[in-house]
Amino acid sequence: MNFTLNQLRIFTYIVDQKSITKAAEKLFLTQPAVSIQLKNFQDQFDIPLIEVINKRLFITDFGYEIAEAAKNILNEVNAISYKRALFEGKLTGKLRIAVVSTGKYVIPYLLAEFLSANPEVELELDVSNRGNVIRNLEENDVDFVLMTRLPEHLNIEATKLFQNKLVLVGPKGSSKIYKESKEDFYEQNRFIFRENGSATRQAMENFLKEAKRITGKSLTLTSNEAVKQAVISGMGCSVLPIIGIRNELSLGQMEIIDAPGLPIENAWFLVHLKDKKLLPAALAFKSYLVENLIQITQKYFPI
Repeated sequence: MNFTLNQLRIFTYIVDQKSITKAAEKLFLTQPAVSIQLKNFQDQFDIPLIEVINKRLFITDFGYEIAEAAKNILNEVNAISYKRALFEGKLTGKLRIAVVSTGKYVIPYLLAEFLSANPEVELELDVSNRGNVIRNLEENDVDFVLMTRLPEHLNIEATKLFQNKLVLVGPKGSSKIYKESKEDFYEQNRFIFRENGSATRQAMENFLKEAKRITGKSLTLTSNEAVKQAVISGMGCSVLPIIGIRNELSLGQMEIIDAPGLPIENAWFLVHLKDKKLLPAALAFKSYLVENLIQITQKYFPI
């Protein structure tokens, strides 16, 4: 046998996700790269690890046994790395964070310098919709979540980071159309919403309700990237966080519509369960953010 630690790690992700595509997303790898590593790993066994039936992936009993052994091996390797780092006086351990989809424009800037200063810290980052993020928090699967709208049903501790502004945007030329016909603008234009449960969608719905505006046509999309592309292509208007559209605005691909009641302002929060016992890596990250928040905000988020 000549398997690598990387192959063991990839196989455990495939088993956990029951999907090569989802495993690749979690690992930030391409699907072909994961498939190649799986094939190379499978070639070392005469017994199949997986089965593909009607395009669905199933883990065999032997595959589950190997995955369990692989996790034990990886845990031992991590233990060796952590003990070495501790002996050298370095910060070690895993930092597990779940981020709502819009937070992907924020989290890299919060993590970059911390991880650079603490290279022994292992990051597990999951970017998903609000429902999945709250589920991760409820089930204690993560140390922190990054979000704007706090869950009311959980006993949490939330650290306010900085303001988040949402604006009404449309394709090029929509500001002029709005100024010429403010009364008819909402009824005549399609409005593009995020999916139910999204904090961005709720902010958009609240804005339209408070403005007493009735929209004629609507479209629902499940990611801010999809919404942006729809706006750019001329399919309609939407309310989006300005932090995620700065590049498109600078390129003139879309423009802000200066309507009453806008921008909508809320805030980004770093959240964890109130009773959670944060381990050293998580405690250090939270302290780093609190101590450096002003500098991070001024450097990356001067909204």
